Amino acid sequence: MQAFSISPTTQTVKTLDIEMKANTTYSFFNSILIDEIVTLQKHLIFTDANALSEKKQAYFLGEQLLLGDALIIGQNGLEESDVSIPQETLKELINYEVPPFYTEVLALLSGTDINLYRNFTLSHDNEKIALNPEWVLYTFNIADVRTQEYFINQLKKAIEEKSDISSHLQNMAQLALNASRS
Repeated sequence: MQAFSISPTTQTVKTLDIEMKANTTYSFFNSILIDEIVTLQKHLIFTDANALSEKKQAYFLGEQLLLGDALIIGQNGLEESDVSIPQETLKELINYEVPPFYTEVLALLSGTDINLYRNFTLSHDNEKIALNPEWVLYTFNIADVRTQEYFINQLKKAIEEKSDISSHLQNMAQLALNASRS
């Protein structure tokens, strides 16, 4: 099956011919801890779940934050398939320029056990919303400088106090949701 790999260190997108087996992603990443991201329509994006703690290079695919190498395969319903996005289109969606806010926050989070893509559920306007730490970073990245500084200072404080970082980020997400009502 045709797949793509993205290497942020060389800033390349390569076409791969792979056979999807139980150990394909393990072999690609040399790890059993894999994140599966579904933000690219009709495709699955696999990344190494250890990329944050290993301080792998961050980049964006569209607005999706990725860390380290990525493997992209096609998805047709529940079936894996050849990628359907043209390689040039994929390349155009990649942005290797990461804002300083992300760089600083990712450096702080690299010493924690947080997974950027693990969902949690919050309530907003009597509705349950599934979010994740990556969304929290995205939301605070688009905030004004003072809000970003507040976020970073509170994160540093939580890390110094050895607080539960997942709960801390959930609280920050709730603050962002509450602010959206104003």
